[in-house]
Amino acid sequence: MPDTPAEPTAAQPIDPDILSRNLDELSDEELVTAHLEGRDGAFQELFNRYRDRLVHFITRKTGDSDRAQDLVQEAFIRVTRHLHRFDTTKKFSTWVYTIASNLSKNELRNRSRSPLVLFQKLTSSWDDDHRPLQFEDLSMRPDDLYRKRFLQRLVEDTVEKLPEHHRLVFRLRELEGKSYEEIAEITGVNLGTVKSRLHRARNSFAQRIEHLLN
Repeated sequence: MPDTPAEPTAAQPIDPDILSRNLDELSDEELVTAHLEGRDGAFQELFNRYRDRLVHFITRKTGDSDRAQDLVQEAFIRVTRHLHRFDTTKKFSTWVYTIASNLSKNELRNRSRSPLVLFQKLTSSWDDDHRPLQFEDLSMRPDDLYRKRFLQRLVEDTVEKLPEHHRLVFRLRELEGKSYEEIAEITGVNLGTVKSRLHRARNSFAQRIEHLLN
């Protein structure tokens, strides 16, 4: 398991001082031993030492200070769950930062697969070319493909709620990839009107779909 630094080692004799000295005088590894021996407050001391540092560390990696608070709690839940396996000849700091780093990577990976982020990627090239929004990619993993299909249904449902004259230009441009000139010919309006309607349609669409995805 990647969060644990080593396999369990043979039990070592407990230094009586670990159970009698002030907690703030103990090293991280001694606090681990003290906690496992049942000393009150040892784990809280360990948590207090690393909480703020880990929040800062995860915030830098994820850009989300609120979420970082949750992930630090999750990190220490994992520490609690596996602390009995911790090899006290190793550094506790290395282990806990490894856990925090793994949680940060998982957070970014999950965030990158969210429907909202997929939508933002799909629409980031508006006006750069004539390619319609793409939802199917057979090279994708099944869970990512599911998210794309979910987004496709959401897009189609949202487009149906646009005013009719906005819905038409949006469909022709963003779902079918028509050029502005082709849209003007199909709708019978001038190029400036096409661009104006499409701009309003995009804004309306984005407001509607982002509300659904948040």
